[in-house]
Amino acid sequence: MFDFLTEEIPNQEIELPALAQRNIRLSVKREDRIHPYISGNKYRKLKYNLLEARKLGKDHLLSFGGAYSNHIAAVAAAGKEEGFRTTGVIRGEELEGKIEENPTLSYAASCGMKFKFISRTAYRDKTSDKFLQALRAETDDFFLIPEGGTNELAVKGCEEILTEKDAQFNYICSSIGTGGTIAGLINCSKLSQQVLGFPALKGSFLQEDIRKFASKDNWKLIDSYHFGGYAKVNTDLVQFMNDFKTATGILLDPVYTGKMMYGILDLVKEGYFKEGSRILAIHTGGIQGIPGMNSQLVKRGLPIIEI
Repeated sequence: MFDFLTEEIPNQEIELPALAQRNIRLSVKREDRIHPYISGNKYRKLKYNLLEARKLGKDHLLSFGGAYSNHIAAVAAAGKEEGFRTTGVIRGEELEGKIEENPTLSYAASCGMKFKFISRTAYRDKTSDKFLQALRAETDDFFLIPEGGTNELAVKGCEEILTEKDAQFNYICSSIGTGGTIAGLINCSKLSQQVLGFPALKGSFLQEDIRKFASKDNWKLIDSYHFGGYAKVNTDLVQFMNDFKTATGILLDPVYTGKMMYGILDLVKEGYFKEGSRILAIHTGGIQGIPGMNSQLVKRGLPIIEI
């Protein structure tokens, strides 16, 4: 299963004046190269969930997401590649008649995913027993994967991101959505390393979510770079991402890795990291969501992300 990952993921060193001035070395683990849609942490989170589904004899995967969800696209792609039927419970009833206008949903549909569109109010109750019982009553038995993919099996997969070669780094940096990826990184990090998380959402609730799965205390959240909240983007962030791609050849995504990298380099300039530090940033993928974000930027009259 998922036999397309046959080589160790490379670390690409970044060369920028701001790093050289402070004698800091920054590398990016190119998890985005794993697969066009099942990339980065989505591959890691789905790996053991799909193995468990197969073990239980389930052939139907069901999960949740929004209009441009990386997770929904990844579940659909994984289902197609591994022979599972897939259902996506999508936040926003107004999207039902607009699948072809949405690059993420149209891709998922092309992979065979079926959709159930629900209101934002109903979506808040998606984890309740009553809601899940109703879902099971209207469809055949399914293997449930949480929104964002985070559970114990997902964390197990994310524990495979770091290798022994990565022990040379002083800091491991990751963007955060639901907390599963950073929990896995914490568990496989060395005690001498500090794991820094850059939340894409506002709020302090992630601390407790991470502690549910993390086995060490060598981590910290940097919550100053969410740009107003989940999927919030402005001209400064887009310009930064475009400049970063020009300088390094690395395309970042606007929801997660763009904000993380903006934060890392801002902290470098502020002197947060000691001179001589070595930093490893995890590229968690998410590139598939850029066309959808660009369509929203055009509507707002803002610059778009260069692909």
